[in-house]
Amino acid sequence: MKSLLTKIELALGQLSAAERRIGEYIIQQPDAIPHMTTKELSEKSGVSEATIIRFCKSIGMGSFKSFKLALMKDLALSDTNLTDFSVLQQKDSPYDLFHKVIHVNKSAIESCADSMDRKELMKAVDALKAAQKIVFFGVGGSSTAAVDAQYKFMRLGYQSITSLDFHYMLSLIPHLTENDVFVAISTSGQTKDVLELARFAKKRGAKVIAITNLNKSPLYKEADIRLCTPNVEQDFRIGSTSSRMTQLTVVDTLYMSVFHHLGENVLQQYYDARKEMESLRR
Repeated sequence: MKSLLTKIELALGQLSAAERRIGEYIIQQPDAIPHMTTKELSEKSGVSEATIIRFCKSIGMGSFKSFKLALMKDLALSDTNLTDFSVLQQKDSPYDLFHKVIHVNKSAIESCADSMDRKELMKAVDALKAAQKIVFFGVGGSSTAAVDAQYKFMRLGYQSITSLDFHYMLSLIPHLTENDVFVAISTSGQTKDVLELARFAKKRGAKVIAITNLNKSPLYKEADIRLCTPNVEQDFRIGSTSSRMTQLTVVDTLYMSVFHHLGENVLQQYYDARKEMESLRR
């Protein structure tokens, strides 16, 4: 289950202006909230006490007291958060950190259900099914998802391409047409190399799919189709741990959806490859 703060962040776009003001204040000052009354929060956030109660109900809490108890529980678990450097200051054993990694990655993956738009996902699958060429690109931590996606769609029989070399990709883009798809992967949606190639691919007529977070970043605005991942990490990250898991989850979903569509048409190729592999192991 996603954390309460994540739930608030995901709900901001659906809240009224006054309720959104409360949500933004809580996200900025979570540690102070459990010690506040509705009157104190009202004064700090600049909204009425009645609006605070409506806010609590909007996010599934029956009362402000219930909200504070749930938030206190989340804050008590915050030591398992790997999205900042504080975890490195604790005297945890490798086995302790192993369980914390499981907790963080599980929470990140489950949050994907709230950030993904069903219609956008269907549009992405339809575009990939019809594509002649599929180009994937990401840099840094996002390159892992790009390489994984290229391999998976190659196995499905698509002309699937990726490279970590920006200049290689720059030379490839002019050969794209309206029959092709460019998948841009960037957690922040602001990575310059990814954004420039996405814009170039769009100029060539290719459909641009962005795998990026919920913030309305330059990449989000540039894309034809947006597959949003939750905002699970801060700016200063330890190896893009959680964001990588959310990106791979989206890639796996796209792969399984297209595989499901192809069905028996691709199974024989899988069997042939496996048979050849088994013969080479003897």
